[in-house]
Formats: sequence, C-alpha cells, structure tokens
Amino acid sequence: MPTARRSRTIQAPLGELWNVICDPHHLPRWWPRVERVEDVDGRSFTEVMTTAKGKVVRADFDLVDLREGMHTLCWRQSVQGTPFERVLQSAETEIALAAVAPCEPAGGGEAARASAETHVTIELRQTLNGLFSRVGGYLVRRAAMATIEGALDGLERISG
Repeated sequence: MPTARRSRTIQAPLGELWNVICDPHHLPRWWPRVERVEDVDGRSFTEVMTTAKGKVVRADFDLVDLREGMHTLCWRQSVQGTPFERVLQSAETEIALAAVAPCEPAGGGEAARASAETHVTIELRQTLNGLFSRVGGYLVRRAAMATIEGALDGLERISG
C-alpha cells in the first residue's frame, strides 16, 4: 500500500487552520487541482478537479474520522464504480494539526497571532488494484508526495 506523508510548520494559529481544513468548501483555496467542491452534506463532498490536459474529473469523498479535540480528520475517496477503480482499491487522506508551543511576544495582540505556529501533517494512504499494485507503487507514492507538498504550500499561502 503506497503511503505518502509530509509535515510542515505553518505560521498560523491552530484554530484558523482547523476551520479551513474542516470545511470542504475551502479545498479549492489550498488543495492542488481542486476547482470547486459540490454536494457538501456534513460528512461527504465531491471535488471537481481539472487535469493538466484540461479534463474535468469528479471525486467523491466521505469523512470517516473526525477528532476535534485531537485536531485530526480522515477522508476516504469513494472509488467503487468510478474510473478510479481501475487503479485504486481504496484511498484515504488523514490530516493532523498540533499547536507549536509559542514564545510569548511582548504586547500580545497582533504580535501574538504572528508568532502562532501549527504543525501540519498530511498522509495519503492508497491501496492499488490489479497489475498496477505490483508495478505502480513508486509512481503513485511520488505523485502523492507532490500532492501533499502542493497542499502544504496552499495552506501556507492562504495563512500568510
């Protein structure tokens, strides 16, 4: 099962990042290739993405784990009966946030917000189908790493 995981410390308060990550409507702001999000209904949503060649692709997701107190969540992509089924048996995205212990700036206020940092970890776990499961692990892992880096870049961009 190809698994890709990356972490980064982002200069933003944990609460602000958590609000962005928990709301699928924000995905186009920070997740790579997502143009818009549709059919959000609490625990499920559909991403509408555009490939490098301009093709529109839809992917359905369900929120399978949400631990607000621990600031972690996990989405599972619905692959059964979709074009993704040729390559994937399953795909999950887990995101975890942790506040970085702040240094207390003099004066508080805006200076306190500017010093707030959050450690963000994103992990993509994918189980591959068929022949691709034997030969495609490296390629899938490499693509997942690039996606995670793009997502972390997006979070950094919108929080700065």
